[in-house]
Amino acid sequence: MNGLDWAVLIGYFGVMVAIGVWSHKRVDNVSDFFTAGGKMPWWLSGISHHMSGYSAVMFTGYAGIAYTYGVTSFITWSFPIAIGIAIGSKLFAPRINRLRSRLHVASPLEYLKNRYDLKTQQALAWSGMLLKIVDVGAKWAAIATLLSVFTGISLNQGILITGAITAVYCTIGGLWADALTELGQFVIQLLAGVAMFVAVVMELADRDIGFLGAWDEPALQGHEKPLVGPYGTVFLLAFLFIKLFEYNGGMLNQAQRYMATATPKEAERSARLSAVLWLVWPLVLFYPMWMSPLLVESQKPDGSDSYGLMTEQLLPHGLLGLVIVGFFSHTMAMCSSDANAIAAVFTRDCAPVISARARAWSDRSGLIAARVATVVFLGLSMAAATQVNSPAFKDIITVVIKWVAGLMGPMAIPMMLGLLRPFRRSGPTAALVSWSMGLFAFWLVNYPINWNVDGGVPLQYQVSIPLAVSLVLYILIGFLKPEDTPERLAIIERINTDGGGGAMSAAAEVPEPRDSVRTPVKD
Repeated sequence: MNGLDWAVLIGYFGVMVAIGVWSHKRVDNVSDFFTAGGKMPWWLSGISHHMSGYSAVMFTGYAGIAYTYGVTSFITWSFPIAIGIAIGSKLFAPRINRLRSRLHVASPLEYLKNRYDLKTQQALAWSGMLLKIVDVGAKWAAIATLLSVFTGISLNQGILITGAITAVYCTIGGLWADALTELGQFVIQLLAGVAMFVAVVMELADRDIGFLGAWDEPALQGHEKPLVGPYGTVFLLAFLFIKLFEYNGGMLNQAQRYMATATPKEAERSARLSAVLWLVWPLVLFYPMWMSPLLVESQKPDGSDSYGLMTEQLLPHGLLGLVIVGFFSHTMAMCSSDANAIAAVFTRDCAPVISARARAWSDRSGLIAARVATVVFLGLSMAAATQVNSPAFKDIITVVIKWVAGLMGPMAIPMMLGLLRPFRRSGPTAALVSWSMGLFAFWLVNYPINWNVDGGVPLQYQVSIPLAVSLVLYILIGFLKPEDTPERLAIIERINTDGGGGAMSAAAEVPEPRDSVRTPVKD
């Protein structure tokens, strides 16, 4: 990097902070901070939903998969995400929007104390926050790894720089700042991605390698196969099911994008836009990664530095700075949206349970608490980032695929399936048993069994077995021990219908369970 590249990077950071300051004026209470007051246009929500699913892991971990295996990086990652969001546009997006518009909640988990009970809500809230700390920590480590390639600064310094800048704009501006910065980051991503795509195509032409003829090169033999290595059919199907839950609200931050739109119909349109972007745009981003074995020689065994080496080799200064800004935009988009979601869970779902003062917070006090919770979460995730390469977590892609994908099912299944009428018989017992036994299955498969099997348990089973255990138990216990009380049925009815009259009249007043903690939101 030279002075021009640094100017582009510093200018980007300045714009992000300025957007946060401007967004501060639009935030008057916790509803504005966490769900934009339900006033976000569907197209902005869709772009924000799309951007909040990226991070620099794509340019490190998934770049390594593309370098080693080829097109399976797309087939087993962005393709199932696109399909999952497309399905969720009908199945989940409208219902999640009604959590805000009909139940007047600000956190995606807030409805669980009425849908199940307080114990279930707390179990999912606390475990979800802990998982998010590890997940976001991997994202900080990914961008710091790239930053070290270009600048030579240490991993911890890179984590501190990116985390501090993100903390400023997302803490003062809330979800509005997240969405508006993600819009700007989307534009930067377009410019940077196209620049890298064109640079690779031109380099291949200079070497007399055709755009499509590159696949005949010896270095890319087998790279055109959709499913190779540990990424087989079972992995693809498990990942599709996981992403159906994760990218439609299971990881909380995407749920906020659906809640932020004005109506369920707009939430559905938002999801469709995101699905199209996930299907088309990653092809442009992945093509240079697929060609990387022809252009660079990775210095790391997993190939995670291949994309960074390629940008340094192919791009002139200025454009190099723009691509580096693109790396930052991905990670900061995801991490800031995660921070906002977790702050919502803590201030709306957890704090009122452990503190009587929290149950009496005014709008101003609740807003201050939300901002403090955002900073604390970012600090904890940055601390976790320093441990990503430790024996407990191993490398970045291990954290993202094994930990996040493997633990997603047990945490998301009670939340997401609890929205749907066919699962109305599944109550607190089904939710808690499926959650706890899914976590136990994750530990069992990944550690005791994995250590005692020659060659270890295949990755596809490490991520699919916890999900399968949770799903089967949630459904089975719902049939064996139905807990569909009138109060819970009323909640489900309000989530699944619009308007009034008929069945809705009977469900208009939802009784408050005895063990719940009421934390109303001003709308």
